[in-house]
Amino acid sequence: MTNMLGKVMAVNISEKKGEKKHNVGRAYMEQELGISEDAHSGSWHRQISLLSWSSFKKMHALGAEVGYGDFAENLTIDGIEVAVLPIGTQLKAGEALLEITQIGKECHNKGCAIKQKTGTCVMPIEGVFARVLNPGWVAVDDAVEIIS
Repeated sequence: MTNMLGKVMAVNISEKKGEKKHNVGRAYMEQELGISEDAHSGSWHRQISLLSWSSFKKMHALGAEVGYGDFAENLTIDGIEVAVLPIGTQLKAGEALLEITQIGKECHNKGCAIKQKTGTCVMPIEGVFARVLNPGWVAVDDAVEIIS
């Protein structure tokens, strides 16, 4: 499983919880915190959220007009199916080292706007969460590599 390469498509943040994230192109991931400018950063197990580009393609096929940050993901990744990686997997994204801590999460009470429109949403099943083991910069077009 080592040396599988992917690519960062977007680096997304939101200043307030509940807001759609937007692509900032580049951000610094702080050890055991996440992206300090992001509303979801903190000393917990969901410091960084990741979603594969293939998940966007599934939603596009259902007619959803979704783009980077619409699923509240910090990193949009192409070339690696992050949802199938086991908890504990370590990924190097740009300069940062991440460890997967959770796969999927419970959706909002009535579902997000995407689920209300299409009847489904990929984030509760295919969204992945990680903590930052080693800090560093991560930017659009950076490599993502499975370390262990």
